[in-house]
Amino acid sequence: MKRLFATALLGALALAASGVRAQETPVVTAHVEPDSIMIGDRFDYVIDVEKDLVQVIDFPVFDPRDGKVELVEDYPVDTLERDGRRLKLRKRYRMAAFEEGMYNLGTAEVLYADKNILDTLRSRDSVYLEVATFQIDSTSQSIYDLKPQKTLPFRLREIQGYLLWGLALLLLLAAGAYALYRWLAKRGKRFGDLFKPAPPLPPHVAAIQALETLHNQKLWQNNRHKQYYSGMTDILRTYIAARWGVGAMEMTSDEIIGSMRGEELPDKARMDLTSILRDADLVKFAKATPDAEQNESDYLKAYYFVEETKLVEEETAPAEPDPMQN
Repeated sequence: MKRLFATALLGALALAASGVRAQETPVVTAHVEPDSIMIGDRFDYVIDVEKDLVQVIDFPVFDPRDGKVELVEDYPVDTLERDGRRLKLRKRYRMAAFEEGMYNLGTAEVLYADKNILDTLRSRDSVYLEVATFQIDSTSQSIYDLKPQKTLPFRLREIQGYLLWGLALLLLLAAGAYALYRWLAKRGKRFGDLFKPAPPLPPHVAAIQALETLHNQKLWQNNRHKQYYSGMTDILRTYIAARWGVGAMEMTSDEIIGSMRGEELPDKARMDLTSILRDADLVKFAKATPDAEQNESDYLKAYYFVEETKLVEEETAPAEPDPMQN
């Protein structure tokens, strides 16, 4: 019975001790690795914290000291060991120093939170770092001025490899050019044919493509009526200038209508052009808002105006798609 009682007592004391131990304040220590460096070298500032599992700590953000010490890399927190409820954490900062001297990096600080406690914990001892530089003994070592640049004689073998590779490349290009020349000669063509610009599109083809692009932008559907009619009239002005040589780009609507009276046009095409220009002026200057039916009608009028007035010799060009397919 005595032995059983003693065992129970020891167990109770151990549990009580572990309970008290779990509430101990975290212990903060810090050191540098190595503690002495040459100027410009890197070193690690290391903070270790031993704490209970439920305790919360936050490691500091590096604070440069007058620009003499710089942070190179901030490593994540690492768990070194775990013993029951006790944890040992490590935070490592990679730094560099660029001035000679003995540095007092101070004590390490961490933020501690546990239940209703919010405190700053510090390491017991300050951390020191010695930064040394290269020592020059002017009594035993002579100091000389910088020597002038020395010009070495040029040797052909220094660039011989480049010359051989360049010659091989030139031969390869010449062989390729000759093969291309023979290939073109068999087809009755010349080198100049490869670099000729594409012939310009006939005026009516360019106008039809521009109208289809304008229609696909869906401008009036998004209440951009002014942009819609400005684009449409610009396309017609460009077509008229290219088709009849009229300076339509600098003319008003009335001037365009007047200049086209001397041209042979189908009556419907003449009326459609007048209607489009009048509607466009109302939209651009009177801020009119046409309905959907009128917008589509003016587009079709512009499309068929181009179709009905194109040059006869251009009818052999590929047929344009139906405008309503867009």
